[in-house]
Amino acid sequence: MKARVYVSYKTTVLDPQGQTIQSALNGLGHKTITAVRQGKYFDIELQAGSSKEQAQKEMDQVARDVLANPVMEDYRVEILD
Repeated sequence: MKARVYVSYKTTVLDPQGQTIQSALNGLGHKTITAVRQGKYFDIELQAGSSKEQAQKEMDQVARDVLANPVMEDYRVEILD
């Protein structure tokens, strides 16, 4: 089983890297792009035999405590088969 955790800035937090990417894309002629928010994701392998419910609970805790800064970032966990 595999988990994927997505982490990105909250919408209320300034994203200077996203703004730089958006500006570069506009400079390359992609004028229809008005905003970019950048983020990151983690692929995490889980021990075989774990239940989806337990995996979801554990990955939520890992994301909240280790992978994301809850003051500035949101996260989303997907459990993949």
